[in-house]
Amino acid sequence: MPADFDVTIIGGGVIGLACAHALSADRSVLLVEQHDLFGSETSSRNSEVIHAGLYYPPGSLKESLCIEGRKRLYAFCEQYDVPHRKTGKLIVAPSADHPALDRLEQKARGLNIPTERLSREEISEREPNVRAEAALFSPETGILDSHTYMLRLQQEAERQGALLMKRTRYLRGKAENGLWHISLQTSDGEFRVTSERMINAAGLHSHDVAKRSGADTSLFPRLHYCRGHYFSYNGKSPFNHLIYPLPEKDLAGLGIHATLDLGGQVRFGPDTQFINGHSRVYEVSPTLKTKFCRAISSYFPNVDVSQLHPDYAGIRPKLSGPGEPAQDFVIFRDNRPEAAPLLHLLGIESPGLTSSLALADKITARLSTET
Repeated sequence: MPADFDVTIIGGGVIGLACAHALSADRSVLLVEQHDLFGSETSSRNSEVIHAGLYYPPGSLKESLCIEGRKRLYAFCEQYDVPHRKTGKLIVAPSADHPALDRLEQKARGLNIPTERLSREEISEREPNVRAEAALFSPETGILDSHTYMLRLQQEAERQGALLMKRTRYLRGKAENGLWHISLQTSDGEFRVTSERMINAAGLHSHDVAKRSGADTSLFPRLHYCRGHYFSYNGKSPFNHLIYPLPEKDLAGLGIHATLDLGGQVRFGPDTQFINGHSRVYEVSPTLKTKFCRAISSYFPNVDVSQLHPDYAGIRPKLSGPGEPAQDFVIFRDNRPEAAPLLHLLGIESPGLTSSLALADKITARLSTET
């Protein structure tokens, strides 16, 4: 008996939507999202930056998918009228010959990512309010309206015939006779569908979805929940570009940086705060202002603390804990002999937004080889 769907995707964030867009070109696709809005968790609570691909370990999925995804994302934004702007970014250093900046410059050269080394005087010409002895300018970095981007992915997936369901909770999945028998919960009650393949793109809930699919999550890398806070800055923007400090040790974070929105307003963040997975609170405490002001003043000495205001927070599904080196994206195949094809997407944090279209293509190719 044929399945109801070729592919069922659990999770309607940017990665799930990108997969639905890619797969629905020639497959029947069901995507389920438990919330009222697509992308209302991690995907809509970030810096909305299109990264160039400078930071990530050589040969990693983060590196290759970010570089390819950045090109694909700019083209998608042009084609589907997604607001975006190639703002450029300055990565600033406190000394003229900082080894970390040298390494980034060498890495960019090896990956053919355009960059330009700036002196203190050149920095002052471009960004009079920034204090730094040296900087690396990345002209390929930009920003986009992530909400419109996700809407366009949704619209195009639905145009191709995909069924995207909000307010639909994944209860469980069981593999029988080469198919997934999936139980879903909506306001109308529980119902069941069958699917040849599944994709677990549930982000913060990825391990829970895996357990509900019968997977042994003791074989999975541990998931760590990391909250990042953002502060907005009132008044006219003091910057013309995005301003980033050097990344933290082992790429634990990219530091509290300055990003612009498409209206030209500045926000600062995120910081890194590891939290209990059951405590998903998104409020930004005003007491963090002192911490933010100290970090920001290292490159923006004239920061006016009275113009800093709590804005929003996001929670990242990281595969590295406090003090541990950053881990790569993981695409984990459920290898139980009786299981139909199921791919778990784990630890899809930054640069997940930039990588989304390239990652979706990789998943599409991977599913095509799964039997």
